[in-house]
Amino acid sequence: MAGITQAQAEARLQEYLDAEAAILAGQSFSIAGRTLTRANLGDVQKGIELWNARAKKLDTGGGGVRIFRAVPRS
Repeated sequence: MAGITQAQAEARLQEYLDAEAAILAGQSFSIAGRTLTRANLGDVQKGIELWNARAKKLDTGGGGVRIFRAVPRS
């Protein structure tokens, strides 16, 4: 599996932003099989932080693995 794409990260971020708006409007919202209500606002905001960071990391090309090579001296 290749991992998450920039588009997937942005789509998930948008879902969390939509959930936050619905909760703030006094509604409940379902995401990933869980029903979130005003009491779960902190969980949704944590999700926003997580997906925003992932989207930014992928946008800047920081999503890959860095490999370094070290050669011992004799």
